[in-house]
Amino acid sequence: MTDEVLRSGQLMDGNYTAEFAHWISRKNGVKYATLCHSGTHALEIIAEYFRSKIGITPPTVVIPALTYPATANAWIRAGWNIYILDTDNYGQMDYRKLPRDLSYQAVCLVGLYGQSVHQHWRNHGDIIVEDAAQHWLADKCHRHSESAAISFDPTKNFANYGNGGAVVTNRYELQEFARDYVNNGKYLKHSEIGTNSRMSEVDCAQMMIKTRHLAAWQSRRSTIAAYWMNRLEKSPIRSLIDKSNFDKHCYHKFVIEVDQRDIVQRNLSLRKIETKIHYAEPLQELPVFQQYQGPDMLSASYALSRRCLSLPIYPELTDLEVEYIIDQLLEIV
Repeated sequence: MTDEVLRSGQLMDGNYTAEFAHWISRKNGVKYATLCHSGTHALEIIAEYFRSKIGITPPTVVIPALTYPATANAWIRAGWNIYILDTDNYGQMDYRKLPRDLSYQAVCLVGLYGQSVHQHWRNHGDIIVEDAAQHWLADKCHRHSESAAISFDPTKNFANYGNGGAVVTNRYELQEFARDYVNNGKYLKHSEIGTNSRMSEVDCAQMMIKTRHLAAWQSRRSTIAAYWMNRLEKSPIRSLIDKSNFDKHCYHKFVIEVDQRDIVQRNLSLRKIETKIHYAEPLQELPVFQQYQGPDMLSASYALSRRCLSLPIYPELTDLEVEYIIDQLLEIV
């Protein structure tokens, strides 16, 4: 397919781009999908669109304390003020902690680690947006908002070899705005400011091949997660994938909560098991976001960030490797 695209000379905005955008819209159960350079930029495009519809300057969006800084960056770059809300003990933004007197215009939901977002947020604002970079494959790709940003970053379940993202929505106006924005305003004859943020035809062709394997990859992730969840059930280690959320998860990360997390991580590394921390500090602790309102030091997000550890999970893990990882973890703890 790559050779076919290169021979054609149609390196951008070709048939594979249209086919992949159509596949993404159908997969998410929405009318429209606009491909762009990254999930971060997809979220920024959505934020730009809604800011243009609001007469308040700057408008305020509520975002979770535990997320990658890209979530906050996208809204701030689009001219929004952010309010950082604390999470529950799964790392999901906790609607019960939303101040009653807070004035805000939008809510940005993040399905941390791949868990589907809470439906309760439907009653907490007219503008509900999903930063679905981690969770868009969860809950049978059911969208809990009118507009979502998804990512094809190399670390995601459905990954491009480089960056890639999409704006998915049922709003025709947003689709028109996004389609124009990613191509320097060309679509609407340069009546609006835009930029160059397109996925290449080669990338889209390769992603269409990967669509044939996605179900098998997800099935393998589910099998690994289920096995580890059951092995940890009677241990002192808490799995953030459990029976309450297993069926609404896409197993993007397998995160545990454990005492003396840093010591456990070092011991796993000595046994050739690489782990990550998502995330070592909630947003309110990062220097660039300390000017914004957010939780205090006694927050659930603060506590979880000191105890969470992501085990390696990907479809290519063999059964022996899956067994080795969990055996070593339990032995160390």
